Amino acid sequence: MSTFLPEGNLLKTEENQVYINNPEKLKEAMNKQKILEATAIVCDREHNLHLKLGNINAVIPREEGALGIREGTIRDIAVISRVNRPVCFVVSDITSDENGNPLAVLSREKAQRMCFDNYIDTLIEGDIIDAKVSRMETFGVFADIGCGVAALMPIDTISVSRITHPRERFSVGMNIKAVIKSIENGRISLSHKELLGTWEQNAEIFSPGETVSGIIRSVESYGSFVELTPNLAGLAEPYPGAEEGMRVSVYIKSIIPKKMKIKLIIIDTFPYKNYPEKPEYFINDSHIDKFTYSPAGSSRLIETDFSENR
Repeated sequence: MSTFLPEGNLLKTEENQVYINNPEKLKEAMNKQKILEATAIVCDREHNLHLKLGNINAVIPREEGALGIREGTIRDIAVISRVNRPVCFVVSDITSDENGNPLAVLSREKAQRMCFDNYIDTLIEGDIIDAKVSRMETFGVFADIGCGVAALMPIDTISVSRITHPRERFSVGMNIKAVIKSIENGRISLSHKELLGTWEQNAEIFSPGETVSGIIRSVESYGSFVELTPNLAGLAEPYPGAEEGMRVSVYIKSIIPKKMKIKLIIIDTFPYKNYPEKPEYFINDSHIDKFTYSPAGSSRLIETDFSENR
């Protein structure tokens, strides 16, 4: 695991709490330029972030609030949105406010620059990293890959089974794994589906003759595509009243690896309430060069070659 974690993962650790609650340890952290975390409590009208470190007031000046703020390449929402959220920082100075009380001056920008120089800039396509979901849009997920630095995971890379919105898989604040898909002009694109297993690995969970739970992802004239796992779907015979988004009980009629097909029969339908659970991963390595989804001998080859983008 990287030492440059997504924001929030450091906050409640014993070491972090010792540093931010002890003035002498805070000075030590300043001298070591150690990355710490605390919760932002106010963003003032000048867009300076205010925090409390034990009994010491602290401030992150606007231009130190995020990489790119000073240059104008990042909008101030990157600072404003941190209120009530953990922020990483290094201590730049410990001085006094206008009333003579101790004031810690912090820099989130410097912590992010350290993260870039010592971690993010060392990543290559195919590296598997820790990330945290920070924002979701219809087109994909923005994930914190270290110290609040965000990367985009397009919706079509989240899983093999298609979804209409990332909230069907994730929730904001969820810790996940991701694969570096591409790096272009400093912008990082992520993928996720390769970590959720091949067709064969997912199909091995099921057996013909079983009745299991699934979610209807699309309804066609010839039947409904039912998701059994995020990386596995089967085709169910037409069923009256079947609608996209319904949870269903399906009977597994047959599993055909060479054609990557699973034939299903819908037994019953239920209203679907979405409660995303943390994904289960089939890959625990720190890097993959190539991921082949389709089974050996299949008539279709479906794979991702991360080395192509290097």
